[in-house]
Amino acid sequence: MPVRTPSVVEPPPARPCVSHAVTIPVHERTIALVGLMGVGKSTVGRRLAKRLGLPFADGDVEIEAAAGMTVSDIFAQLGEAEFRAGEARVMKRLLEGPRMVLATGGGAILNQDTRAALKDRAVTVWMRADLKTVAERVQRRDTRPLLRGRDPLQALTAMAEVRYPFYGLADVTVDVATGAHAEAVEAIVRALEAHAAEQTA
Repeated sequence: MPVRTPSVVEPPPARPCVSHAVTIPVHERTIALVGLMGVGKSTVGRRLAKRLGLPFADGDVEIEAAAGMTVSDIFAQLGEAEFRAGEARVMKRLLEGPRMVLATGGGAILNQDTRAALKDRAVTVWMRADLKTVAERVQRRDTRPLLRGRDPLQALTAMAEVRYPFYGLADVTVDVATGAHAEAVEAIVRALEAHAAEQTA
C-alpha cells in the first residue's frame, strides 16, 4: 500500500487562549526549533547555539532530568499522556527562562499552552525535511517510543498529517533535507536575520 505524502491543509483554528505575556522584542526571544523527530533539531540546535553565543536546551533531555527517567521509560511505565503533561510543564519553564536555543520535542507543539508560550516568547523555526530522508535516519536508532514496531515512513507520514499544520505556523521555515549540519545552521541564521529585519522594518 503506497504511503501518502501529507496533504497541504489549512492550519487548525486556534481555540481561545488568554495570554498575559508582555510582548518580547524579536532579538530577545528564545529560538525554538520545531519539526518531526529525526530532522536534526538537537544536533543543529547545539551548533546554532554556539554560533549565536546562546545557551542550548534539549526538551527531551530536560524532561528526562525532571522525571528522573528516560523518555522510553516514561512512555513504557507512565504512558504518552503523562509524558505530554510533563513535556508541557518543562516547555513552560524553559520558555519563561532566559533566551536560549531550544530543541523542542516533535510533539510538543500539539499542546495548546505550549503553542501559546512559543508564540509569546520565542521565534519558532520549522526544520523541514523530506519524510523518506527522515525515515532513513530514525530507523538507525531503536530509542523512539512512537516508532517501536512500526514502519518508520508510515509512522512519520501519519505524524506529519497531524503536525505539519502546526509546524506551518512557525515564524521561519528552513529546509534541512540533505545538507550538512553546518549548512543547516547557516541557513537558519540567514532566515532568522531576514525575519528580524522584517519585524523591525
